[in-house]
Amino acid sequence: MTIKKNKSSASSFFNPKQITKCTLFVTHECNLRCQYCYIEKKNAVMSLDVAQKVVDFVFQKNPKDWKLEIGFFGGEPLLEFERIKLIVELIKNHSAYSSSKVSISINSNGTIFNKEISDFMLSNDIVFCVSCDGPQKMQDVTRKYKNGQGSSATVEKNIQEALLYFPFLPVNAVYSDQTLQYLPQTVDYLVNLGVKNIYLNPDISAKWTQSNAEQFPEIYGVLAETYIQFYLQGKPKFISLIDNKMSIILRGGYGPFDRCRMGSGELAFGTTGNVYPCERLVGFDDGKTNCMGNVVDGTIKPASCKIVPSAATNTECSQCGFSEYCMNWCGCTNYHSTGSYDMVSAFMCAHERAMINVAYQTIQRMNGYGVDLSHHVQGTPLVNVVTNFGNR
Repeated sequence: MTIKKNKSSASSFFNPKQITKCTLFVTHECNLRCQYCYIEKKNAVMSLDVAQKVVDFVFQKNPKDWKLEIGFFGGEPLLEFERIKLIVELIKNHSAYSSSKVSISINSNGTIFNKEISDFMLSNDIVFCVSCDGPQKMQDVTRKYKNGQGSSATVEKNIQEALLYFPFLPVNAVYSDQTLQYLPQTVDYLVNLGVKNIYLNPDISAKWTQSNAEQFPEIYGVLAETYIQFYLQGKPKFISLIDNKMSIILRGGYGPFDRCRMGSGELAFGTTGNVYPCERLVGFDDGKTNCMGNVVDGTIKPASCKIVPSAATNTECSQCGFSEYCMNWCGCTNYHSTGSYDMVSAFMCAHERAMINVAYQTIQRMNGYGVDLSHHVQGTPLVNVVTNFGNR
């Protein structure tokens, strides 16, 4: 499953025009050393001057009456909690800010949490997202502190505490070729903690093999069975791998705004104001690799030839019956897997094919049970979880 890497040139692909999502790297420092992290660690913090430039630029490029998502990332952003508070104030004091238009989120590794943090996020309507790869045997292998100690105990405690304030707390779990077999256990673990909003994401830089590809249908099938049982018990959970793909199938495939708009509608900003097409492409933030320019000195340049393609250039993708339901358009996944924004890896193909088949089978079974899938058709499956919140 090895594909020759062909590094693409970011400057010839991207053109920020109508920004609807941006990510601010408030720091590159982190207290963990996760084995698959795509962000290089260094002692760098975003100044308030840079933050102001970023906020001004984003609001300038955000179309009138369009929703805008602003996320804080790192490193571990809560290492700079005081700075986040000040930047949130900058955002909310901006003349273009509207509480009905702008949503703010913080993506954390889950090692830092207290009442002051929760009170601030609640009072500012900030979405809190935590990463946890599962029970101790997974979490402490993949997500260790700098001193080599596991983070499982701290993260578990903080998730349980955060759920008291954020009952629909999104928790992101990454799985690799080494932990794929334990994916159902990860879901069970998170559900037992009280998590109802689960995001499962494969490590796109892992050394996936043909053997792994052959495991996808069975393991994803086990997840689907668990998912169905939650619904039949009247206690639905959101599981991204299942829900998102079911929704796409029921809606007839990915629409223009379902697809990644990296570099045009979605941007990431490094600590010095360097601009990147996606947070997963910031890397060391060296101002060179995947960099589109700098917001402070105004060097962001429009595309010289074309914007990022909406589908892969693989010949087999254009001839595949699953292509409309497949994430072959995900530029950052493609880049980390093959070195090219528009070249899909064999791993991604196998993963998507298995997930589409499992999602289709799940739709058929749930229709047979008379389960209402109207929110999936609308693209809002999480509503099912929210409306059944009282069913413990």
